Amino acid sequence: MPRQRAATDIPSLGAIDRAAGKVSRQIAHALRTAIAKGELKPGELLPSTRTLSASLRVARGTVTEAFEQLQAEGYLDSQVGAGTRVAPMLAEQPPPARSPRSRKAETAPIELPPRAERLAEVVRAFTPMPEVPFAIAVPAGAVAPDDHWRRLGNRVRASRVAAPSSYGDPRGLMALRQTIADYVRKSRAVLCEPEQVVITAGTQQGLYLAGRVLLSRGDRVWAEDPAYPGMTAVLDDLDLVTTRVPVDAQGIDVDAGIAACADARAAFVTPSHQYPLGMPVSMIRRKALLAWAARQGAWIVEDDYDSELRYSGHPFPSMQGLDPQRVVYLGTLSKVLFPSLRLGYVVAPSALIDAFAGARALLDRHSPTADQHVLAAYMQEGLFEAHIRRIRGVYAARRATLIAALAHHMPDGVALQPSDQGMHLLLWLPDGADDVRLAQAALDAGIVVRAISPMYHRAARAGLMLGFGGFAPDDLEAAAARLRHVMDKDGLRRPAGVPKPSSARSARRELRTGPIQARR
Repeated sequence: MPRQRAATDIPSLGAIDRAAGKVSRQIAHALRTAIAKGELKPGELLPSTRTLSASLRVARGTVTEAFEQLQAEGYLDSQVGAGTRVAPMLAEQPPPARSPRSRKAETAPIELPPRAERLAEVVRAFTPMPEVPFAIAVPAGAVAPDDHWRRLGNRVRASRVAAPSSYGDPRGLMALRQTIADYVRKSRAVLCEPEQVVITAGTQQGLYLAGRVLLSRGDRVWAEDPAYPGMTAVLDDLDLVTTRVPVDAQGIDVDAGIAACADARAAFVTPSHQYPLGMPVSMIRRKALLAWAARQGAWIVEDDYDSELRYSGHPFPSMQGLDPQRVVYLGTLSKVLFPSLRLGYVVAPSALIDAFAGARALLDRHSPTADQHVLAAYMQEGLFEAHIRRIRGVYAARRATLIAALAHHMPDGVALQPSDQGMHLLLWLPDGADDVRLAQAALDAGIVVRAISPMYHRAARAGLMLGFGGFAPDDLEAAAARLRHVMDKDGLRRPAGVPKPSSARSARRELRTGPIQARR
């Protein structure tokens, strides 16, 4: 039998009453109970009589007497030099019969608290999907961090600085905050000092921190319609009253938000690349949103989603740069590196720095220090910006491949949402289509698409999100053909007598200018 560490924690022995007498019988009874309850398994090594007597503060002979009694009954097996173990033959014995009352107690449903029910729904929504086409936010292959990241990681982890003996600043490592402040100033026109940066475990935590710091239970807030489910789940969990504001080709409709709820305390928006539709908020709408916030004394929470991944033209600068004291800016580094990194940041208005740091300290104190050191070095040496340039080229090529494949394979009535950035494309389905059912059928066929109708609060439309970042061109081509097969089985077929487009260029034009334009 392989060497095994002796059991040191036997809960049943905690009931020994040394003052009641007959201690050896009590010990024997407690060990029988532990074996019957499965606290001690067949073949498990017990502590020595010397160790157990010292733990229970009884004479060694008392423990020896209890062991001998259980050996005689067949519960224990003792061999010289091998210690005392639970008898292996007990594994063949059936478990003791349970009374009808105990079985009923085990099967009786437990009424869960309302918050537990709600959080259980959240974790089901966040369950990772298989990393197959067209899963969202899956970097792989040429998109994954390069040898520089591994080299820096080895160097940093070999040094003492990456393993401090005390807690760190809840705001995060100053070297990383400095590099982030420099990066967002240059790339996103964010106006901030390093002291305003708080390192988070990604944008999801940044959203939660913003809600905790800025708002109180029952406060009214705006959220886009449709919107990122992780954001609306945060607002629900904080017991806020959310008004869903419709989105059109210019982004969030500020006039509609004012008409529905002028006195909201905050607006949660994705102005760089609306999730899930993909358009940026126009400059006119940005100014209108900031003007409303200034009049109402409200806050704007800017999730700068996918701002790095633009494939044509120049992105709008951040909204934070237009009003640094009214806008809370959220960014992530995980998505463009690798999601398991779990590092993002909040740029907080000066007056709220300590509040955000305090909220972070309550959640999980601070992010792992070693990863912060690695990322700070990666950014300081210019490797992060080089990585962004590299993956932008990789993603642009894969995006073009997928657009051409969709144009070739998709049936009439399916239209591509115009967008020139990000890691996914959005396909609109014909009126009456069931995108949730289609997404499940696609999953059964080995591909992952995300239905968008559940992301709407009202006037839901059917559509599918298709991620392309982590998949080779051949895989995207094959997955597009497989998706067409799933659509055909679901009834989304090209009408009889309608020919396919005669060229890839006309196919892409047809896909871009299909039903989506009529709906606008």
